[in-house]
Parts: sequence; C-alpha cells; structure tokens
Amino acid sequence: MKMQNISIRKFLRIICAGTVLTAAAVLAVLYWLTRDSRIVLCGLILTAVFFMWGAVFLKYFQLKLSRFTDSLCRTLDGMMDGNERPHVDYEAETLLARISHRLERLYNTMQENRCKVEEEKAELQSLVSDISHQTKIPIANLKMLNDTLMTRPVSVEKRREFLQATGSQLDKLDFLIRAMVKTSRLETGVIVLEKKPAAIADTLAAAVNGILAPMEQKQITLSVDCPEDLTVAHDSRWTSEALFNLLDNAVKYTPAGGNIHVTVQVWEFYVKIDVADTGRGIPESAQATIFKRFYREASVHTVDGIGIGLYLAREIITMQGGYIKVISEIDKGSTFSVFLPRR
Repeated sequence: MKMQNISIRKFLRIICAGTVLTAAAVLAVLYWLTRDSRIVLCGLILTAVFFMWGAVFLKYFQLKLSRFTDSLCRTLDGMMDGNERPHVDYEAETLLARISHRLERLYNTMQENRCKVEEEKAELQSLVSDISHQTKIPIANLKMLNDTLMTRPVSVEKRREFLQATGSQLDKLDFLIRAMVKTSRLETGVIVLEKKPAAIADTLAAAVNGILAPMEQKQITLSVDCPEDLTVAHDSRWTSEALFNLLDNAVKYTPAGGNIHVTVQVWEFYVKIDVADTGRGIPESAQATIFKRFYREASVHTVDGIGIGLYLAREIITMQGGYIKVISEIDKGSTFSVFLPRR
C-alpha cells in the first residue's frame, strides 16, 4: 500500500501500534536481562507519559490545523467573490506563511484575469451597441424604399432611382458589416498578426491599388517616394489594410484636383510612412479623438464613411508595436505618419 493512499487516522493508529509493540519489546528485553520488575514499571510509566504528551500535541495540532483550514476556506471564498485579499505575514518564515504568499499571488492573478474579463465584456457590449446604432439608418432606409415600391405605383424611371438607392444602402450595409467583422476579429484575438520580412513597396502598392478608381474620378495626383529594396518585418496583408484606410481617407477629404504624397523614410528604430494630402484638414480639437471607433466630425457627415477606418488602422499598427501620429492644418491638408518597428 502506498503511503499517500493511507488516511491520517489510519497512519496514527499504525504509529501508536508500532510504539506500543516497540515499548513492549524493549521492556521485555530489559526484564529478561535484569530480572528487575522496577525497570518494567518505570518503562510503563515513561510510555504512559509519552502517550499523554503525544495526545496533547495531537490535540493542539488538530486545533491549529482546523483553525487554519477554516481560515483558508474563508479566504478562498472571499478570493472567489473578489472582495477579500489574503492576509500575508511577511515576517513569518513558516509553512503557513509560504502558503499565504502563494495565495496572495493567486489572488493577484485572479484579480488581473477578472479585470481583463470585465474589460473584454465592456468592449463587447460597446461593439454590439455600435453595430446596432450604425445599422439602424441603412436598414430603415431599405425598409422605407421597399415599402414604397410595394405599396405605391411608381414609374419605370422612379423605380430605377429607388433600386439604385437600394443598391447604395446595401453597399453601405455590406461595407459596415465587413468593417465590423475585421474589427471584432482583431479585438477578440481571432486574428493574430504575423510579422514576416517583406518589402514595404509591395505592401504600399497593394494599398494604393484600392484607391486608384476614386482617385481618378476626382483627378487627384498621387506621388510615392519609397525605396524599392526596403524590407521590414511586418504583417503585409493587415499593414496594407491600415495604409489603404489612410489613403482612402485622403482621397475622400481631398477636393478634386488635389494632391496626395506618400513618403517612406528609414529611421534608426522605425520605418516612417507619411501619407500627406491637400484636403480640408482636421481641427486641432478633434485630432485626439479621430482614432476613436465610429467618430466622425459633424462637418464631414456629407462624405461617405462610418468612422472606423482610422480606428482600424491604429489597431493594426499598434498590434505590431508601432504607432500613428497626425499633423494637420485647416484648409491646408493633413499628414498621417505611420511608424513601424524595424525589428
């Protein structure tokens, strides 16, 4: 039978039985050698005293263990409820102090995990609320257009206009949902960015390809200054998504005939990518809030968008250890600077 499988009570019985047998054997040997009954009597008295003090010790140990167990259970219950920090005696050097130190570490870990869960829960609630708010307008417009087509007689030309408006609202809803999916997948950790050595020029070219059509419609001039052989460890796909969002904003807010200039510079620890435009600019009071999710200035509500591009761009760059800055002047344009770590 393995020792760890024996209960404490059974182990104590074995110890007592072993002690009695050992004492009896020793007394028997002493009596056989000396033939003196007084030695046997003294041995019996000594054995009885030993058992008496042993019983006192076991009673004290049982009381101490019971109190410690009760205190430990109360502490664990309080830790699970999140409203009690375990008491730690930093001066003591006992086994109980060692357990208390471990309990404090466990408590701190539980508190960190609890705070993280609360933050994720609040973030999820905020995201669901934002999705609900943002989808209300296109869905309401689609219902109105559908009800009009279903209940009222309209001409062929009017029907075509309604169908075009329906298509526009569907495109907006599709763009919104896709943006939401990207954001939620990044925030919940479903997508993990993988940094691999890749040419910045290729990443930038993929981003530029997405804005060629609207840029041509507005006759905006684009110039790019980027070293062809510059290789940096980054997630090419998602970094391209972030740069596309910056370029897309530049096209939206730059008037027809304007200019967009992209410059890539190599610094000691970072690669700096500037996206400069000649657009309407951003007020200084709003420059600290433009990266918030769904934030849009009141003056730009006539421009298509939902206010998620800059937020998504910042999240992508930040997850790679970089950051984004903005410098802007009203009616002179804006420059968004992306800093990507070189290592």
